[in-house]
Amino acid sequence: MAKPDYTSLKFPPPESGDRPYVIVNMVSSIDGKVTIEGTEEGIGSPVDQRLMRELRVHADVVLDGASTLRKSGASPRLGAAILERIRIDQGKATRLPAIATMTNSGDLPLDRIFFTSPEFRAVVYTGADVPAPRMEVLRATGRMIVPLPSEGNVEAMLAHMRRELDCSLLLVEGGPTINRLMFDADVVDEMFLTIG
Repeated sequence: MAKPDYTSLKFPPPESGDRPYVIVNMVSSIDGKVTIEGTEEGIGSPVDQRLMRELRVHADVVLDGASTLRKSGASPRLGAAILERIRIDQGKATRLPAIATMTNSGDLPLDRIFFTSPEFRAVVYTGADVPAPRMEVLRATGRMIVPLPSEGNVEAMLAHMRRELDCSLLLVEGGPTINRLMFDADVVDEMFLTIG
């Protein structure tokens, strides 16, 4: 049996200039659970992890929810030099995609690779209710901080990604809260679902 390979997948360009093409990649247990003991670790296999990294080859931006960043960290790393080469060969300007997160509280662990690595660009999209002192702390990290309106925040985030980050393809990696926001906003163009 041939092993699956996502590096040669082709994705269409965005249908509008207002937002990127949005794909969601997620894993679920057969009974519908997306986390075990508060983390998604343990549901997917090493093959699932490889396929996730292969999807990142195509992405301009990877989006992880704030809970995922808190529990597991957040990094757009591809895990293999060959994947970085494939990405560049496919016309991407950088060897790694940018990474983004959304937070309503601003309460993020600043010691995570998301904030500390110079390897990739990272963007924090904040809700309208993040306290000013917390916004100052986030801005002090040197990462791009983008406040969103309280209404239409998903659409505003996607418009910013398209316009300011030149994002044609957004890969949403979860967790469940951010996935639901994307589905509720009716912006998901394609989904990759692994049943583990």
